[in-house]
Amino acid sequence: MAHTGRTPRSRRHWVSCELSRRVAHRRAVPCQSFRTACQSRGRVYRAGRSSEIAGSMLAAARLDRPGARCRWGVGDAGNVEYVSRVPRPPLDGLIDDLYYLEGAPPYARLTLPPMPAALLIVNLGAPFRIRAGTDIETAEYADGCVVTMPTRAFEFGYPPETRSVGVHFKPWGLAPFLPMPATELCDRPVTVEQVWGRPAIAELRDRLATADEPHEMLTLLEEELMRRLCETAGLGLVRHTSSVIAATSGAVAIGDLRAAAGVSSTHLAQRFKELIGVTPKRLARTYRFTATVFAINPAGPIDWGDLAGGAGYFDQAHFGHDFRAFTGLTPTRYIEVRRRFLREHPGHVLDGWPLPAD
Repeated sequence: MAHTGRTPRSRRHWVSCELSRRVAHRRAVPCQSFRTACQSRGRVYRAGRSSEIAGSMLAAARLDRPGARCRWGVGDAGNVEYVSRVPRPPLDGLIDDLYYLEGAPPYARLTLPPMPAALLIVNLGAPFRIRAGTDIETAEYADGCVVTMPTRAFEFGYPPETRSVGVHFKPWGLAPFLPMPATELCDRPVTVEQVWGRPAIAELRDRLATADEPHEMLTLLEEELMRRLCETAGLGLVRHTSSVIAATSGAVAIGDLRAAAGVSSTHLAQRFKELIGVTPKRLARTYRFTATVFAINPAGPIDWGDLAGGAGYFDQAHFGHDFRAFTGLTPTRYIEVRRRFLREHPGHVLDGWPLPAD
């Protein structure tokens, strides 16, 4: 009988059941790596004048398990207002939250390591800047930006005061709103105009600027997303596979996922690159690293060997290599920078992601 490249049905069923068992076990065990403050569907969070800018600007501190309604908070005496809510279905299957942000950032420049998320910002204030890697020139963004899931650290440069609305997408969530494959935008932030066109973004910014308050702005943004939502081939496959990767913090064999889906490795990787911009293996690696960073308490002693072993790294050298690849820093230097943030902003409740670049 000719080989079709598909896994036999019985084998696919066994693999699927085994993956489900593993995911259920992971969910049954409390995971301190996910420092979540879960919300009920549709609840609105308003953090008075608290400083949530660090996590908000690039979905920096979001690592949501499938189905969670979560928010990470950053508190400070700074003058920043942040409003966030989960959109209504079907957008909630693609988006973690919609947010409004206004105020002064804690630092003029912040480095944000790669994270399992995508982002859209509609800028309503002075232009901001992004440097997408040490080998890339800094670019200015006036109308906002679109960022697919990155593979390298980005540096954001902010004006003294910033004002915007934005969307924190799940890794696969941006695809239905893009006119091009996500892989074309990987590590290449673009303006919103380049994605939706100048007339559309100009009209949206005008409507947002005349809105009375943040909640009305988020409703306008949600309506715009609903109008632009379109069918996307392969989204179900990518969404399901990514959800398993997220639920296991990346600790799952990609071959098992492929077998459970009944598709070839090439097909799965192609769909991931089209809709997320990276391969399943890269997504898993990012989830694993992100969960590991969230497990670090910079205020206390750190056993790097135990941390690396608990995250599934072969050895501490492998862990250090990944750390430098994701942050541009050694683990020791990362802790020094994080402790500087804690020292200079003692009122913050940090989620352990953005780093001062000044």
